[in-house]
Amino acid sequence: MSRVSLEGQVAVVTGAARGVGELLARKLSARGAKIALVGLEPDALKQVSERLHGDSDHWYADVTDHEAMARVAAEVKERFGKVDIVVANAGVANGGPFAESDPQVWRRVVEVNLIGSAVTARAFLPLLQESRGYLLQIASLAAITPAPMMTAYCASKAGVEAYAHCLRAEVGHQGVRVGVGYLSWTDTDMVRGADQDEVMRELRQRLPWPANKTYPLGPAVDRIVAGIERRSAHVYGQGWLRGMQGVRGYLPGLIGTVGQREMRRFAPRLQGMRTGLVGAGGSADEEAKATQRS
Repeated sequence: MSRVSLEGQVAVVTGAARGVGELLARKLSARGAKIALVGLEPDALKQVSERLHGDSDHWYADVTDHEAMARVAAEVKERFGKVDIVVANAGVANGGPFAESDPQVWRRVVEVNLIGSAVTARAFLPLLQESRGYLLQIASLAAITPAPMMTAYCASKAGVEAYAHCLRAEVGHQGVRVGVGYLSWTDTDMVRGADQDEVMRELRQRLPWPANKTYPLGPAVDRIVAGIERRSAHVYGQGWLRGMQGVRGYLPGLIGTVGQREMRRFAPRLQGMRTGLVGAGGSADEEAKATQRS
Protein backbone atom coordinates (compact mmCIF):
# COMPACT_ATOMS: atom_id res chain seq x y z
CA MET A 1 0.00 0.00 0.00
CA SER A 2 1.25 3.52 -0.77
CA ARG A 3 2.38 5.66 2.13
CA VAL A 4 0.17 8.39 3.61
CA SER A 5 1.86 11.69 4.43
CA LEU A 6 1.91 12.37 8.17
CA GLU A 7 2.12 16.13 7.68
CA GLY A 8 -0.66 17.74 9.74
CA GLN A 9 -2.01 14.42 11.01
CA VAL A 10 -2.81 14.11 14.70
CA ALA A 11 -1.32 11.04 16.39
CA VAL A 12 -2.08 9.80 19.90
CA VAL A 13 0.60 7.61 21.52
CA THR A 14 0.01 5.88 24.86
CA GLY A 15 2.89 4.80 27.06
CA ALA A 16 4.79 7.73 25.58
CA ALA A 17 7.13 8.66 28.43
CA ARG A 18 9.94 6.34 27.37
CA GLY A 19 11.02 3.51 25.09
CA VAL A 20 9.01 2.69 21.99
CA GLY A 21 6.38 5.34 22.75
CA GLU A 22 8.85 8.17 23.23
CA LEU A 23 10.93 7.42 20.12
CA LEU A 24 7.82 6.81 18.04
CA ALA A 25 6.45 10.21 19.08
CA ARG A 26 9.73 11.85 18.08
CA LYS A 27 9.82 10.18 14.67
CA LEU A 28 6.15 10.91 13.92
CA SER A 29 6.69 14.52 14.96
CA ALA A 30 9.72 14.79 12.67
CA ARG A 31 7.45 13.76 9.80
CA GLY A 32 5.04 16.59 10.50
CA ALA A 33 2.49 14.94 12.77
CA LYS A 34 0.96 16.68 15.78
CA ILE A 35 1.42 14.50 18.83
CA ALA A 36 -0.78 13.78 21.87
CA LEU A 37 1.25 11.95 24.51
CA VAL A 38 -0.56 9.85 27.12
CA GLY A 39 0.96 8.14 30.15
CA LEU A 40 1.48 7.95 33.89
CA GLU A 41 4.59 10.14 34.20
CA PRO A 42 3.58 13.78 33.71
CA ASP A 43 7.06 15.22 34.18
CA ALA A 44 8.61 12.79 31.70
CA LEU A 45 5.76 13.36 29.24
CA LYS A 46 6.26 17.11 29.50
CA GLN A 47 9.95 16.69 28.73
CA VAL A 48 9.19 14.49 25.72
CA SER A 49 6.65 17.02 24.46
CA GLU A 50 9.12 19.88 24.78
CA ARG A 51 11.67 18.01 22.66
CA LEU A 52 9.32 17.27 19.77
CA HIS A 53 9.67 19.07 16.45
CA GLY A 54 6.14 20.41 16.07
CA ASP A 55 2.87 20.92 17.91
CA SER A 56 2.30 18.52 20.79
CA ASP A 57 0.70 18.19 24.20
CA HIS A 58 0.57 15.60 26.97
CA TRP A 59 -2.05 14.02 29.23
CA TYR A 60 -1.75 12.07 32.46
CA ALA A 61 -4.06 9.06 32.41
CA ASP A 62 -4.23 5.40 33.36
CA VAL A 63 -5.24 3.56 30.17
CA THR A 64 -7.40 1.17 32.20
CA ASP A 65 -9.58 4.05 33.44
CA HIS A 66 -12.60 4.47 31.12
CA GLU A 67 -13.55 7.90 32.44
CA ALA A 68 -10.01 9.25 32.30
CA MET A 69 -9.44 8.04 28.73
CA ALA A 70 -12.80 9.40 27.58
CA ARG A 71 -11.79 12.78 29.06
CA VAL A 72 -8.41 12.60 27.30
CA ALA A 73 -10.10 11.84 23.96
CA ALA A 74 -12.41 14.82 24.34
CA GLU A 75 -9.55 17.12 25.32
CA VAL A 76 -7.34 15.92 22.45
CA LYS A 77 -10.20 16.63 20.03
CA GLU A 78 -10.64 20.10 21.54
CA ARG A 79 -6.89 20.77 21.43
CA PHE A 80 -6.13 19.53 17.91
CA GLY A 81 -9.53 19.36 16.21
CA LYS A 82 -9.27 15.72 15.17
CA VAL A 83 -7.43 12.42 15.66
CA ASP A 84 -6.01 10.50 12.69
CA ILE A 85 -3.77 7.91 14.34
CA VAL A 86 -3.88 6.12 17.69
CA VAL A 87 -1.01 3.89 18.81
CA ALA A 88 -1.98 1.71 21.78
CA ASN A 89 1.51 1.17 23.08
CA ALA A 90 1.16 1.31 26.88
CA GLY A 91 2.25 -1.94 28.48
CA VAL A 92 3.83 -3.55 31.54
CA ALA A 93 5.41 -6.93 32.23
CA ASN A 94 6.41 -9.29 35.00
CA GLY A 95 8.18 -12.63 35.07
CA GLY A 96 8.54 -15.78 37.10
CA PRO A 97 6.62 -19.00 37.78
CA PHE A 98 2.84 -18.64 37.61
CA ALA A 99 2.26 -20.61 40.83
CA GLU A 100 4.43 -18.19 42.84
CA SER A 101 3.33 -15.01 41.08
CA ASP A 102 1.60 -12.18 42.89
CA PRO A 103 -2.06 -12.42 41.81
CA GLN A 104 -2.47 -8.63 41.80
CA VAL A 105 0.62 -8.08 39.67
CA TRP A 106 -0.44 -10.85 37.27
CA ARG A 107 -3.86 -9.24 36.94
CA ARG A 108 -2.35 -5.79 36.44
CA VAL A 109 -0.29 -6.96 33.45
CA VAL A 110 -3.46 -8.23 31.76
CA GLU A 111 -5.42 -5.11 32.74
CA VAL A 112 -2.89 -2.66 31.31
CA ASN A 113 -1.91 -4.59 28.20
CA LEU A 114 -5.31 -5.98 27.17
CA ILE A 115 -8.05 -4.05 28.96
CA GLY A 116 -6.13 -0.78 28.69
CA SER A 117 -5.77 -1.25 24.94
CA ALA A 118 -9.50 -1.85 24.58
CA VAL A 119 -10.29 1.19 26.76
CA THR A 120 -7.99 3.28 24.56
CA ALA A 121 -9.73 2.13 21.40
CA ARG A 122 -13.19 2.65 22.88
CA ALA A 123 -12.32 6.22 23.82
CA PHE A 124 -10.81 7.20 20.46
CA LEU A 125 -12.77 5.08 17.99
CA PRO A 126 -15.47 7.75 17.38
CA LEU A 127 -12.73 10.21 16.43
CA LEU A 128 -11.05 7.68 14.15
CA GLN A 129 -14.41 7.05 12.48
CA GLU A 130 -14.69 10.77 11.82
CA SER A 131 -11.23 10.95 10.26
CA ARG A 132 -11.26 7.47 8.66
CA GLY A 133 -8.09 6.98 10.64
CA TYR A 134 -5.78 4.22 11.81
CA LEU A 135 -5.39 2.33 15.09
CA LEU A 136 -2.12 0.48 15.67
CA GLN A 137 -2.14 -2.02 18.51
CA ILE A 138 1.34 -2.88 19.75
CA ALA A 139 1.56 -6.60 20.46
CA SER A 140 4.71 -8.72 20.67
CA LEU A 141 6.48 -11.91 19.70
CA ALA A 142 4.70 -13.09 22.87
CA ALA A 143 1.43 -12.99 20.91
CA ILE A 144 2.81 -15.52 18.44
CA THR A 145 4.66 -17.91 20.72
CA PRO A 146 4.06 -18.90 24.36
CA ALA A 147 6.95 -18.79 26.80
CA PRO A 148 7.32 -20.23 30.32
CA MET A 149 7.75 -17.68 33.10
CA MET A 150 5.79 -15.10 31.09
CA THR A 151 2.20 -16.27 31.50
CA ALA A 152 0.59 -12.87 32.11
CA TYR A 153 2.51 -11.09 29.36
CA CYS A 154 1.92 -13.79 26.76
CA ALA A 155 -1.76 -14.04 27.66
CA SER A 156 -2.22 -10.27 27.41
CA LYS A 157 -0.38 -9.91 24.10
CA ALA A 158 -2.16 -12.88 22.52
CA GLY A 159 -5.36 -11.25 23.70
CA VAL A 160 -4.66 -7.85 22.16
CA GLU A 161 -3.67 -9.48 18.88
CA ALA A 162 -6.99 -11.36 18.69
CA TYR A 163 -8.98 -8.34 19.81
CA ALA A 164 -7.37 -6.10 17.16
CA HIS A 165 -8.01 -8.64 14.41
CA CYS A 166 -11.67 -8.76 15.45
CA LEU A 167 -11.90 -4.97 15.55
CA ARG A 168 -10.37 -4.67 12.07
CA ALA A 169 -13.27 -6.65 10.64
CA GLU A 170 -15.83 -4.59 12.55
CA VAL A 171 -14.71 -1.11 11.58
CA GLY A 172 -13.13 -1.55 8.17
CA HIS A 173 -16.33 -0.65 6.34
CA GLN A 174 -16.32 2.66 8.25
CA GLY A 175 -12.95 3.54 6.78
CA VAL A 176 -10.98 2.81 9.96
CA ARG A 177 -7.91 0.65 9.51
CA VAL A 178 -6.52 -1.46 12.36
CA GLY A 179 -2.99 -2.82 12.55
CA VAL A 180 -1.06 -5.07 14.91
CA GLY A 181 2.58 -4.34 15.65
CA TYR A 182 4.95 -7.16 16.62
CA LEU A 183 8.24 -6.64 18.45
CA SER A 184 10.82 -9.14 19.62
CA TRP A 185 13.17 -8.33 22.50
CA THR A 186 13.94 -4.67 21.89
CA ASP A 187 16.27 -2.43 23.87
CA THR A 188 13.79 -0.73 26.20
CA ASP A 189 13.54 -0.18 29.94
CA MET A 190 11.09 -3.09 30.12
CA VAL A 191 13.51 -5.58 28.57
CA ARG A 192 16.45 -4.24 30.56
CA GLY A 193 14.34 -4.53 33.70
CA ALA A 194 13.50 -8.16 32.94
CA ASP A 195 17.19 -8.88 32.33
CA GLN A 196 18.03 -7.73 35.85
CA ASP A 197 16.76 -11.10 37.04
CA GLU A 198 19.52 -13.65 36.44
CA VAL A 199 17.18 -16.56 35.72
CA MET A 200 15.05 -14.60 33.24
CA ARG A 201 18.19 -13.33 31.51
CA GLU A 202 19.68 -16.80 31.17
CA LEU A 203 16.40 -18.31 29.97
CA ARG A 204 16.20 -15.72 27.24
CA GLN A 205 19.81 -16.28 26.22
CA ARG A 206 19.02 -19.98 25.76
CA LEU A 207 16.27 -19.27 23.24
CA PRO A 208 17.09 -20.25 19.64
CA TRP A 209 18.50 -17.59 17.34
CA PRO A 210 17.20 -15.02 16.39
CA ALA A 211 14.81 -14.86 19.36
CA ASN A 212 17.67 -14.73 21.87
CA LYS A 213 18.96 -11.33 20.78
CA THR A 214 18.13 -7.85 22.03
CA TYR A 215 17.47 -5.61 19.04
CA PRO A 216 18.18 -1.86 18.82
CA LEU A 217 15.19 0.41 19.34
CA GLY A 218 15.72 2.78 16.40
CA PRO A 219 15.29 0.36 13.46
CA ALA A 220 12.27 -1.24 15.13
CA VAL A 221 10.54 2.11 15.53
CA ASP A 222 11.43 3.05 11.95
CA ARG A 223 9.52 -0.04 10.83
CA ILE A 224 6.56 0.97 12.98
CA VAL A 225 6.54 4.45 11.44
CA ALA A 226 6.58 2.92 7.96
CA GLY A 227 3.67 0.69 8.95
CA ILE A 228 1.71 3.71 10.17
CA GLU A 229 2.39 5.54 6.91
CA ARG A 230 1.06 2.53 5.00
CA ARG A 231 -1.84 1.91 7.42
CA SER A 232 -0.58 -1.68 7.52
CA ALA A 233 -2.58 -4.57 8.98
CA HIS A 234 0.65 -6.12 10.29
CA VAL A 235 3.81 -4.28 11.31
CA TYR A 236 7.00 -6.14 12.22
CA GLY A 237 9.62 -4.37 14.30
CA GLN A 238 12.13 -7.04 13.26
CA GLY A 239 11.83 -8.48 9.77
CA TRP A 240 12.20 -12.13 10.77
CA LEU A 241 9.00 -11.96 12.84
CA ARG A 242 6.97 -12.09 9.62
CA GLY A 243 8.24 -15.62 9.05
CA MET A 244 7.03 -16.71 12.50
CA GLN A 245 3.43 -16.37 11.35
CA GLY A 246 3.81 -19.39 9.07
CA VAL A 247 5.04 -21.73 11.83
CA ARG A 248 3.14 -20.43 14.84
CA GLY A 249 0.80 -23.43 14.88
CA TYR A 250 3.72 -25.72 15.72
CA LEU A 251 5.17 -23.57 18.48
CA PRO A 252 2.99 -24.48 21.51
CA GLY A 253 3.83 -28.17 21.20
CA LEU A 254 7.51 -27.50 20.62
CA ILE A 255 7.81 -25.06 23.49
CA GLY A 256 5.79 -27.32 25.76
CA THR A 257 8.38 -30.05 25.23
CA VAL A 258 11.55 -27.96 25.28
CA GLY A 259 10.25 -25.71 28.04
CA GLN A 260 9.83 -28.62 30.43
CA ARG A 261 13.49 -29.46 30.03
CA GLU A 262 14.54 -25.86 30.65
CA MET A 263 12.31 -25.47 33.69
CA ARG A 264 13.74 -28.67 35.18
CA ARG A 265 17.22 -27.21 34.70
CA PHE A 266 16.33 -23.91 36.42
CA ALA A 267 13.98 -25.28 39.11
CA PRO A 268 16.48 -25.05 41.99
CA ARG A 269 16.99 -21.35 41.28
CA LEU A 270 13.37 -20.23 41.03
CA GLN A 271 12.74 -19.59 44.71
CA GLY A 272 12.75 -15.92 45.68
CA MET A 273 12.43 -14.49 42.18
CA ARG A 274 11.13 -10.93 42.04
CA THR A 275 7.44 -10.97 41.14
CA GLY A 276 6.71 -7.27 40.62
CA LEU A 277 6.41 -5.27 37.42
CA VAL A 278 9.74 -4.77 35.65
CA GLY A 279 11.53 -1.68 34.38
CA ALA A 280 10.99 2.03 34.90
CA GLY A 281 7.54 1.87 33.33
CA GLY A 282 6.54 -0.86 35.77
CA SER A 283 7.76 1.27 38.66
CA ALA A 284 5.74 4.23 37.38
CA ASP A 285 2.62 2.07 37.20
CA GLU A 286 3.12 0.78 40.74
CA GLU A 287 3.65 4.33 42.04
CA ALA A 288 0.52 5.55 40.28
CA LYS A 289 -1.57 2.74 41.76
CA ALA A 290 -0.17 3.42 45.24
CA THR A 291 -1.07 7.11 44.89
CA GLN A 292 -4.62 6.22 43.86
CA ARG A 293 -5.02 4.00 46.94
CA SER A 294 -3.70 6.63 49.38
